[in-house]
Amino acid sequence: MMKLTREQRVALKKVYDRGQHFTGTPNKGQAWQGSYREFRRTAVPELGGHGCIMVPWCGMWLGIETDGHTHS
Repeated sequence: MMKLTREQRVALKKVYDRGQHFTGTPNKGQAWQGSYREFRRTAVPELGGHGCIMVPWCGMWLGIETDGHTHS
């Protein structure tokens, strides 16, 4: 499992919480409906190796920087 900063964990939880009113799968334009732990496992390291993680959400990829800044 990847080592995430505290800020990344907080930001990832906020993304997860935002999507709980959706149903379906993240690759079909809707948010995750499984557990937070399962959602966290979908995060992958950004290819540049700068500590950013990428997570599929609502049909797009979100990047979460080491300071918690989230962007698409």
